[in-house]
Amino acid sequence: MSLDKPVQALLLLLALICGPAAAHKPSDSYLTLNVEGRRIEGQWDIALRDLDFAIGLDADGDGRLTWDEIRGRHPDIAAYALSRLRLASGDAACAVTAGGQLIDHHTDGAYTVLKFRASCPAAPATLRIAYSAFAGIDPQHKGLARIVRNGRTISAIFGADSPEQAFTLATPDRLQEFADYVKHGAWHIWIGYDHILFLISLLLPAVLVWRDRRWRQAPDFRGAAIDVCKIVSAFTLAHSITLSLAAVGAVSLPSRWIESAIAASVILSALNNLAPVVHGKRWLVAFVFGLIHGFGFASVLADLGLPRGALAQALVGFNVGVELGQLAIVAVFLPLAYAMRRGWAYQRLVMAGGSAAILLVSTVWLGERAFDLRLPGLARASAFASTSSPDTVRSE
Repeated sequence: MSLDKPVQALLLLLALICGPAAAHKPSDSYLTLNVEGRRIEGQWDIALRDLDFAIGLDADGDGRLTWDEIRGRHPDIAAYALSRLRLASGDAACAVTAGGQLIDHHTDGAYTVLKFRASCPAAPATLRIAYSAFAGIDPQHKGLARIVRNGRTISAIFGADSPEQAFTLATPDRLQEFADYVKHGAWHIWIGYDHILFLISLLLPAVLVWRDRRWRQAPDFRGAAIDVCKIVSAFTLAHSITLSLAAVGAVSLPSRWIESAIAASVILSALNNLAPVVHGKRWLVAFVFGLIHGFGFASVLADLGLPRGALAQALVGFNVGVELGQLAIVAVFLPLAYAMRRGWAYQRLVMAGGSAAILLVSTVWLGERAFDLRLPGLARASAFASTSSPDTVRSE
């Protein structure tokens, strides 16, 4: 039996989302540059799991990284990282030399902390940075940078779409920084498969109504659109609250708890589609679970360690970007779902089948996150064994 084009398009959208879904947060590194005259003191925090994937740190292949394995590869780590970072004062390149390396723990695991120093021909009025870490390996990787000079902080985000940027140190371009965080917020939604699947699981019944113990087609587009607006607005309000609280350090929860709770929220939302318990006020479900998702959004900004002034700008920009990213998903999903709501294919293939697929993926996530499980063929060595000596591990 052939399917019409809206059905095919919506099924393809669900397949694209569920297919590459990963269990952990997207890859990020954290670059700090302190500019003092001609000298730049740098620190670069890079996830060990990313370095293991790029240059192979796990010598014995047991899926765990020991201090001896990491220490033995310090020269290779420094060579790999600094060959993918170029600093220049105007058009004149700055000479970069590697320093010591430590281990630190961010919200999503162990990171190497690479210290380095750069010497520029002259004190940079304009600092040019070219960042290409993990280029060609992970197109989703982002480098979150902060540049400090005379007590003022400039923040920036590097990635495949913005590998080279120039910064006027005397007068930072706040508007450009804000736009960067808007873009990062939208991108974080689009590559945050757990957030997308949670949103999709709430949107799937938006073109239906629960009556006489079964799902039936919604009578008009206006009612469906209002339902979606309530869901998206409730989710946005909720995650904005906890994102702000977590980013300023008012509330802090372990990353493993947060990621597990997010996976559980997706499971419960998908189950509610298959066996409805809450069907009249799903915006309330979006609000309650949105509080949990806000902690997930906060992990990136919290790890960056921005000062209060820059943090406020980052929070607003990031929230705006998340909202725009959600609206883009709704703009694609809702018209397609509404166009095909009358047919059997929507309720059986898209609604039931899509919810079942989301349930399966999120159950795998929960197992990986809550119990630290790794399915064969899906794991990347990311565990840092507890054999590190106390004098070489930095804690904050």
